[in-house]
Amino acid sequence: MPRSIWNGTISFGLAHVPIKLYSATESKTVSFREVHLSDGAPIEHRRLCSKEGKEVPYKEVVKGYEVAEDEYVVLEKNEVKAAAGARGKVIEIEDFVPGDEIDPIFVEKTYYVGCRDDGEAYKVFQAALEQTGRVGIGRFTFHDREYLAAVRSLDGVLALHTLRFHDEIVEAGDLEVTIPRKGPSKQEAKMAEQLVDSLHEEFDPTDYEDTYREAVLELIDRKAKGKKIERVEFEEREETDDLAAALKASLKGRKS
Repeated sequence: MPRSIWNGTISFGLAHVPIKLYSATESKTVSFREVHLSDGAPIEHRRLCSKEGKEVPYKEVVKGYEVAEDEYVVLEKNEVKAAAGARGKVIEIEDFVPGDEIDPIFVEKTYYVGCRDDGEAYKVFQAALEQTGRVGIGRFTFHDREYLAAVRSLDGVLALHTLRFHDEIVEAGDLEVTIPRKGPSKQEAKMAEQLVDSLHEEFDPTDYEDTYREAVLELIDRKAKGKKIERVEFEEREETDDLAAALKASLKGRKS
């Protein structure tokens, strides 16, 4: 059974809800180790002092913030934690907002929220969020960093999304994006709309599998069994500047 990764309290008004956080996601990425080509031994990375050229024990490593070239302010772990103050173990709900007003670009990671007591306050809070469709916005400190948090009802329990702060979002207007000189014709826009409508489906996450990961694992299995891996030459997809013709062909393919 998964262990909780953080214990604290959700606070709203004068009410307090003791909670635990659990990871709601897990990485399925295929992990590789660095190995020596000649003998297959794993590569080790060591902590070296750039001045002495010697290996440094982990207990002698501290965190430093560079304030000038090669000049650092060193902070001990307790000093870093002290910056969080009382907020380190409390998620103070500052506002309740409609859930559909939070743009997905702000969502960073998702956690399940469990209760630390009999769950009476937890259930009241969860039911209130579910019935109103509101999301509680607050902040807390986790892993030596302050996070903006959105707490909502999800399938009968509470879920917490860590959110990016507004100044962490890159505005589209700040990018050097090439803007089309002319808009689509009415015919192109209509065909594009028809193609989008023809591809409409209800979203079901189980319809989408990580085919790249499966292919990598299959390749590893084949090579482990001594089978020869042949290099595949990929054919570049033919592109056309005639958007109307491409849309028309796509619609025809969908109908057939």
